[in-house]
Formats: sequence, structure tokens, C-alpha cells
Amino acid sequence: MTIGAIISSQDRTVITVTADARVADVVALLAQKRIGAVPVLREGQVDGIISERDILYRLASEGGAILERTVAEVMTRPAITVTSDLPVMSALGLMTKRRIRHLPVVDADRLVGFVSIGDLVKMRIDRIEAEAIAMRDYIQSA
Repeated sequence: MTIGAIISSQDRTVITVTADARVADVVALLAQKRIGAVPVLREGQVDGIISERDILYRLASEGGAILERTVAEVMTRPAITVTSDLPVMSALGLMTKRRIRHLPVVDADRLVGFVSIGDLVKMRIDRIEAEAIAMRDYIQSA
């Protein structure tokens, strides 16, 4: 199973922000959409990613003034991206190794999706459950 299979079953609309957006606006967006991160686009390309962690770490070290800063000043750059043909297990390994929770999916320099570790773990659990059901059905029919 590939990342492409996951994003093909998702809503294709990827919520993004631009590097010149205010951090306060991103906080409101994350809260409204109940999401943990968004890709940051500059001239249509993924330039970085801004997550709850980025904001929280800066709040702790610099205080509320960071809310008036731009996303470019707070985001993680460069974003670690993957292509849609990457196997899910490879993406999970990358996320674990790099200690990240979100991956922009980029094909031919174009953002085509955005996956979270939750999306990937859910897919793995669903697949394992389906295999267990198939095995039970096979055993019972024998």
C-alpha cells in the first residue's frame, strides 16, 4: 500500500497557508479545522510546515509576541516531503525516525496531499483487522 492509496481516499483539498500569514491566523485555522499542522506554500511550492509544536515551542521561549510574527519566522523549513508512490511502511518509518507527525505529499513539485501519522496508523489497523477477518473466515470454512 502506498501513500497515493491513502490520499486517493481522502478529501483532495489540502489546507495550506502562505509564509507571510500571521501566526495568530494559523492558530485560529488549526483550532477551527481541528488539525495539527499545515503546509506552507511560497509561489505554489511547499516551503515549510507549521505545526502546533512549532507554535508551542516558540510561545514557551518567546511569549505571546510570536502570534504577531509571520509564519516564515516560526515554521519548520525545509519540510520533509514524500511522493505518492512511497510505501506506507516507509513513510511510518520516516515519521518515527524524524519524530514528525505530518508529511506533505509532493509529485512533480506540486502538493497533491497531506498525511498525518494518524492517517497511516488507521490504515494499518484497518488492514490488519481485514486480514484477521479473512483468516477467521478461511479457518471456519475449512
